[in-house]
Amino acid sequence: MTQALSEARVGLARQMERSGTVLSSALLEAFLNVPRHAFVPAFYRREGERFVPWLMSDDEAWLRAVYADDSLITEVDGVHAEEADPAGLRGVPTSSSTAPSLMADMLDALDVVRGSRVLEIGTGSGYNAALLSRMTEPHLVTTIDRSATLVDTARERLRATLAPGPGPTVALGDGALGVAGSAPYERIIATCSVWRIPPAWIGQLRTGGLLVTPLKGTLAGGMVARLTKLDDGTLAGRVMHTPAAFMPLISGPQPQSSGSYLPGTERPTRLRGSVLDDWTFSFFAQLHLPATTIRTWEAGNGSDTTTLHDPADGSYAQVRGTRVTTVGPRDLWERVEEAHALWRSLNRPRREWFAIESSTESQVMSYTAPSGRAYRWTM
Repeated sequence: MTQALSEARVGLARQMERSGTVLSSALLEAFLNVPRHAFVPAFYRREGERFVPWLMSDDEAWLRAVYADDSLITEVDGVHAEEADPAGLRGVPTSSSTAPSLMADMLDALDVVRGSRVLEIGTGSGYNAALLSRMTEPHLVTTIDRSATLVDTARERLRATLAPGPGPTVALGDGALGVAGSAPYERIIATCSVWRIPPAWIGQLRTGGLLVTPLKGTLAGGMVARLTKLDDGTLAGRVMHTPAAFMPLISGPQPQSSGSYLPGTERPTRLRGSVLDDWTFSFFAQLHLPATTIRTWEAGNGSDTTTLHDPADGSYAQVRGTRVTTVGPRDLWERVEEAHALWRSLNRPRREWFAIESSTESQVMSYTAPSGRAYRWTM
């Protein structure tokens, strides 16, 4: 099986290159020398509404799957694939191994050089920490996760996979707080999404250092930002072209889902709820509704129902077809309509044309139109 595994790693690199992923010599060396199967010996397959575990085997189909350029679900509702009932389970994915091409894009943006001290937020399987260890030095990598099971498993697999000697620091804790004990870092990378960059990350990044993190609100199609820490202690950078749908960072108390606020005021709308399915627009809409949550489901008549809720002031909107019902002090759907009109008037600007400035007090995204007019949104 050794020969087959070596060929599988080479095959993965070729898949990424064919898809247009830029692999520097350092990245290529890391992907060729770090075995993905050692960190993902089991993952879930979707079968209908269930997630069924698929354990490591000599089956060529399993080998092709683990070395495919795909995201692999490794945990559902806190149950790791290795510990799951063979019949599978229903639930919500809570951890995954990111698609290698997306990992490569983010690692390339991170620009890790030998000797860089790196913090990773979201250990997951440990595969990304192993790649980082190949690109710098293992003892200079610190990674943190809130799941004790993931932390223990990743620590063991990193120890078994990397060369003898001091290995990465694998910490258990709240990723939003970073790991102060190993700071400052030249590089920080997150493998979970946030809408606002936590202050601790900014404080633990060395001046001139780089931070790469997925950004995603409850409406937004995911994106990845690359920021540099400036002399004044703030971060500045841009959104990358890479779309990304990372699981959110779980930190502190979680908001409760909203119930129904109907009846309310009903009115017509030219925008259906499905307009937010378009990732190229939904991130723009999120800039106008930073605290709003969304829920969409299929009604009995086959049409979709979309609801928006802002827990800060209780505003609520429900969209069915071309009718919207609103409750509370603000018409949330009107904000979406206004955002859509502006987005169209700007000729649907791409996410990579937006800049970000972040400090411990505020975070702003901006876009400068060809006319020179600048637009700014507080996130």
